[in-house]
Amino acid sequence: MGGESFEIARPPYLPMEMRGERAVADGLPADVSHAFGVFDETLCGIQEDGMSPSDHLWLPERENACGACREAAAVIDERRPQDMRGEEARLSVARRPGA
Repeated sequence: MGGESFEIARPPYLPMEMRGERAVADGLPADVSHAFGVFDETLCGIQEDGMSPSDHLWLPERENACGACREAAAVIDERRPQDMRGEEARLSVARRPGA
């Protein structure tokens, strides 16, 4: 990190259908596919003890995908600036004096 400037790299952008895992927990209905969020919670806010991401992607275009999870995923997706979605999404930042 020496020198006058450094680069900040964002994680690579992935479309919704490539970045989310399906949530699994004993209390979730089997006929609705929910997206795993964080802290034992789905993107739509359902909390279950022991919830975890599965080995399978959560696919928002599937008929059984939770609509509220789909809406939350779309909001998250819209937050990523269009110009920061490429593989070269880097920003050079000058060091502040004394930092």
